[in-house]
Formats: sequence, structure tokens, C-alpha cells
Amino acid sequence: MAELLDDAAVSARLAGLNGWTREGGEIRRTVRAPSFMAGIGLVGAVAGAAEDADHHPDIDIRWRTVTFALSTHSAGGLTAKDFDLAGRIDAMAAEHGAA
Repeated sequence: MAELLDDAAVSARLAGLNGWTREGGEIRRTVRAPSFMAGIGLVGAVAGAAEDADHHPDIDIRWRTVTFALSTHSAGGLTAKDFDLAGRIDAMAAEHGAA
């Protein structure tokens, strides 16, 4: 099982991410894609990365606005797995023109 991060570690890891915020036991980021299809493409790319990592975000799609929420449910909070996937989501968002 992944090890929970303490508040100091969470704050340090958040400082290295663009646009992510902590809300309780999860981190969240909302991006706006240039089109609906670009947003769906981003979701598909994230789904593939999540499946490869065996770590799945909650995803909310509202036209061109996509929100990702990460938490390691099996550990009961935030772990390095969440921040690693957040970094990958950031890279994929940039590739899909989402900001």
C-alpha cells in the first residue's frame, strides 16, 4: 500500500504543480480545453495513463471544462501516486491545448 504524505510533504509537492489545489484528502485541478473534442481527447489520454499506473482519478467533464480529482482511496488520503499522476495530467493537458 502507498504511504500517506504528511501536510508538509503535500504542501511541498503541491508547490511543484501548476493549478492544483488541496481540498481535504484530495488534490484537484480544472482545465479548459480549446474544444469539446480536445477535452474528450485529454480525458482519453489521462484514462490510458491512469490505467497504466493502476491509479484512477475522478473526472468531471462540462463541455470544454474538465476537472480532475486525485486521492489514493486505498491509503485514505494523498500519496506520491497522486502527485505523480498529477504531473502526467499537466503534461497531457499542455499537449491537448488545455489550460
